[in-house]
Amino acid sequence: MSSVLDEKTKKEIEDLVALVNKYNYYYHVLDAPIVSDKDYDIAYYTLLDLEKKTGYVLPDSPTQRVGDMVAQGFTKVTHEARLFSLDKAQSTEELSAWINKIKEQYPQSTFAIEYKFDGLRLALTYDGGLLVRAATRGNGSIGEDVTAQVKTIRSVPLSIPYKEHIVVEGEGIMLLSELEKYNSRSEGPLKNARNAVAGAIRNLDPKVTASRNLDFFAYGIPVIVGKSFTTQVELRNFLIENKFLVGNFFEVRDKLEDIIKVIKSIDDSRDKIDILIDGAVIKINEIPTREELGFTIRFPKWALAYKFEALEVTTIVKDVLWQVGRTGKVTPLAVLEPVELAGATISRATLNNWDDIIRKQVKINSLVFLRRSNEVIPEILGLAQDFPESRAIKKIDRCPACGTKLIEVGAYIYCPNKNNCPGQLKERIIHFCSRDAMNIEGIRDKIVDQLYSELGVRTVDMLYDLTLEDLMKLDSFKDKKSGNILSSIERSKKIDFANFIFALGINNVGIKTAKDLARKYPDLQSLRDASESDLASIRDIGAVVASSIVEYFKDSQNIEIIDKLLAHGIEIRYNANNSGGIFANKTFVLTGTLPTLTRQEATKLIESNGGQVSSSVSKNTSFVLLGDEPGSKYQKALSLGVAIINEDEFLSMIKH
Repeated sequence: MSSVLDEKTKKEIEDLVALVNKYNYYYHVLDAPIVSDKDYDIAYYTLLDLEKKTGYVLPDSPTQRVGDMVAQGFTKVTHEARLFSLDKAQSTEELSAWINKIKEQYPQSTFAIEYKFDGLRLALTYDGGLLVRAATRGNGSIGEDVTAQVKTIRSVPLSIPYKEHIVVEGEGIMLLSELEKYNSRSEGPLKNARNAVAGAIRNLDPKVTASRNLDFFAYGIPVIVGKSFTTQVELRNFLIENKFLVGNFFEVRDKLEDIIKVIKSIDDSRDKIDILIDGAVIKINEIPTREELGFTIRFPKWALAYKFEALEVTTIVKDVLWQVGRTGKVTPLAVLEPVELAGATISRATLNNWDDIIRKQVKINSLVFLRRSNEVIPEILGLAQDFPESRAIKKIDRCPACGTKLIEVGAYIYCPNKNNCPGQLKERIIHFCSRDAMNIEGIRDKIVDQLYSELGVRTVDMLYDLTLEDLMKLDSFKDKKSGNILSSIERSKKIDFANFIFALGINNVGIKTAKDLARKYPDLQSLRDASESDLASIRDIGAVVASSIVEYFKDSQNIEIIDKLLAHGIEIRYNANNSGGIFANKTFVLTGTLPTLTRQEATKLIESNGGQVSSSVSKNTSFVLLGDEPGSKYQKALSLGVAIINEDEFLSMIKH
């Protein structure tokens, strides 16, 4: 270690700290990386090397995020301001009573609505702009010092622009996608995101915390010196300005019926977001009103938590069925003791693959955690309890549909009989007819079974050979039903390129990838001729997907089916998807409610003019289309300098 630190090296270290912290902010808070991983590593390890040589380490250096020392225990911390819990409502009647009571006393009140995060509540203290302490909520008055652990969270700023004393309150969170990634590589899976974040932060070894890639979402400032706020909107904007992650949902409403609508929209969409939430938090927006209302012994009078019905329950696994899909992959499906979950009775759940069963320790007649997410079949998260009558699940070795000996490829089991397996053939037809594919109405699972067994339909091109006489041979088919199906088959002959690509059922190609391919290639022949390197150059298409596409078009039977489809009069519409429109190579993000267009209408206009729509703002975003009451995407666009347009400007661009 050098005993002398020259000014040039000192300045280099300080500049590198600022640079790497900037990289982290853009990557982990704004979700808009501005350098490659390689360039990040060069800056980070140059900094680390200089710190080791000189011993000069700034308090907010990114190299201090993971401590090398394992703590012997947690130190108790007395909070400067008590962190209150929230009063709860579980019905619109209880919510209405609370809102109306406030409105009687403060008629002009408005209400800020945010997610109720289901993680671990934390308080972060900053002095002189530097993070000096992080603590758990504990009992609200006394928590535990978890500074070393929280410093590993890359969305927690180690330094902020505000230099006075401040305490920031928020939630430690493990994103559901991060939980899935962690469980995919871990021998001992974490049961849910709530337990995962609590176990990570309350772990004496900060390296364990770091391994879980946590986030911190800020939402409150219980203590601040030298500044005050008039509204929650102003407070939230201050948090954004000081580099905190605040989440992508925030609405302000003044009428009860509008508040209820917003809460319902959160409830309806919560299984589509990447964050575990269990309700909505409603706060009076005006802070002077909060100060007048004050607190009870247990909670503030100016805030309320509206609790949703649980998305996670426990139930018994009664059996496991094995199903073969259109690609030949054989997956286990758990048969459950029926249980109510998010307004539905659930009796089936996915187990993904054999490794999943082993990793989650699931058995027949065991009690398991069950969660619904992303509008797919609910997933078993892990074992809750074993019983004397619990027994191991047997690994399958023969295809359940055709009896062929199964093969293993990585973590998955496949049936290699792709051209004669009834399960695979029927699943391909079902996929081909689905809404995002050819959208042939009326042809679903049970009817496909009839078409296969009674009319000998084996491949998708054979659908276009069906006649009224054929369909009338089937049970429960009348003139009207048969005619409707034939009309839908005929209508499907005119199809957008993206939907046709998706309908082909290429392994690993979903509807988004199909749209990306349709934008890239002017016609089907160009796609068929594409090389792996050309395909892999498309954003979000990696080597695995590129290989799947190339392999699909190498298969002579696939080409034969495509040729037969075209011979039946399939007319692929290319103009709506090609890259020659006015929005070619442009990416849009929509936020807020547009005056006249629905989101679906706006998306269709963008895509039909060669552009694409993304769900998040980044440095690659071309335009943010702004509506009324936008969310945090608007703030993110401002911070990144992304062009923001309204509906009139958007429509004017199309007209010109």
